[in-house]
Amino acid sequence: MLFKYLFIITLVILFVPPVRRFVFYLLVGRQLVKEQKRQNDVRSGRREGEIRVDSRPKKESDSRYNSGEYVDFEEVK
Repeated sequence: MLFKYLFIITLVILFVPPVRRFVFYLLVGRQLVKEQKRQNDVRSGRREGEIRVDSRPKKESDSRYNSGEYVDFEEVK
């Protein structure tokens, strides 16, 4: 009886991880592979190490303070 339980536990320990990996691949793995290929296709349009900077549009106001009037700070003791 004890041998039977030890044998079942040994089988579970040996075979569950591969089965778990296979089930994960069936459920999620194919979608991950498709997404990785799509990302590589998008990324292949740019060279490796290329830096792209999107500049912000310049504001029409020439004042650097746009929220009320600027008051110089004076320390009060």
